[in-house]
Amino acid sequence: MSTATPTDTGAPRVWLGCLGCYNDGALVGRWLDCTDVEDVTLADLHAGSGRPYAACEEVWVLDHEFVPVEGEFGPLEAAQWGRCYEEAGSDRWTAVCAWVRSGMHVVEGTGDIPSLGDFEERYCGHWEGFREYAEQLADGTGMMTGWPEEAVRYFDWASWTRDLAFDFTVVDAPAVEGYGVYVFRNL
Repeated sequence: MSTATPTDTGAPRVWLGCLGCYNDGALVGRWLDCTDVEDVTLADLHAGSGRPYAACEEVWVLDHEFVPVEGEFGPLEAAQWGRCYEEAGSDRWTAVCAWVRSGMHVVEGTGDIPSLGDFEERYCGHWEGFREYAEQLADGTGMMTGWPEEAVRYFDWASWTRDLAFDFTVVDAPAVEGYGVYVFRNL
């Protein structure tokens, strides 16, 4: 199981900075929502910094929060994360982040941006535990319909749930959700 972090609970933000100034030992930039980075220029970043930007050439994401990947990336990828967040919605963002952190997600094009169509197809919800999901699945599909009561009573739920789990990705939900797991169907 992979663990999502409590930091996945807000709108994705990045610290967008001037890479030339950073390489010269100066922090010139600011925190922005990923939805607002697409049109930011070097002039915008340098406004009020007291540093000239004539020799500067590149804007770069030097830090981020509420984005489920590690490391630095470019502003275009930050804007893609912003669009992904808007499309997924704030209520599903922690589940999307958990799916990405699991490493079992399907990406759109290159990079780590998840395919939200695939997310919707695979997302089975937030559950107290996988056993709870398995019991609901058995009930919802009528798996035991027509079984003799004795067979139902002696059914080995632990073994069946263990075997069923091979068809799913189960990810711990962040502490801010209280408890539980996210369940994703492997296709």
